[in-house]
Amino acid sequence: MSPGADRARTVVDYRRVEGQTRTLAEKAGGVSHIWGLSRPRGMNQTRIPALPPAKAPLLARLMYRYAKRRFGEVPVPFAVGAHHMPLLVANAVHETLLERGSKKLPAAVRELAVYRTARTVGCSWCIDFGAMLIRLDGLDVDRLKHIDDYATSPLFTDDERAAIAYSDAMTTDPHTVTDEQVADLRRRFGDAGTMELTYQIGVENMRARMNTALGITEQGFSSGDACQVPWATQASEPTAKP
Repeated sequence: MSPGADRARTVVDYRRVEGQTRTLAEKAGGVSHIWGLSRPRGMNQTRIPALPPAKAPLLARLMYRYAKRRFGEVPVPFAVGAHHMPLLVANAVHETLLERGSKKLPAAVRELAVYRTARTVGCSWCIDFGAMLIRLDGLDVDRLKHIDDYATSPLFTDDERAAIAYSDAMTTDPHTVTDEQVADLRRRFGDAGTMELTYQIGVENMRARMNTALGITEQGFSSGDACQVPWATQASEPTAKP
């Protein structure tokens, strides 16, 4: 088969997976203000309430302070996760090591695959937070609006298309990943890069599905004007001092 035929088949495969991805996202119902992202209806409050500083242990309050300094506000998943401190600490350690260890892939390839995963699942909080991280990394945020057209859009490179298509396959149905697809990723990114891509997509699936199940929706990070966590608007509630 000619190289041109291979490229044509790849575009067809991308479009097929893209259609499956849109169908999955649409099942969530309701629409977020973030570029038409689908999300569950009526999710104004998290299903497990955020733990306010007045009721949080010292370690959680210290983690809140660090997160607020770094991101501008306490991420709601942090405040919900504080109900189970051993798991929150384990997650914080894991996220730190994951960030430090993920250096094999180009940043744009990695961040686009993670962003696409969150969008496929329909996690508006992950999309919101992820867009902020992409902006802080100095990457092109505007083209995120065109990610649904990644298969044909000139805004995306062949490497980025391959990573996004892999994210779509892993997230919609990992059984659709093929030997040829992984072999192509290995040629592009090497074994370590392919492992990093697979790991990042898998972890984002966990984040997105947990946040969506708990009713955690966008917080305003991507606009640069992060909304406060629920307790910050409750002036009548005292805040504990460490």
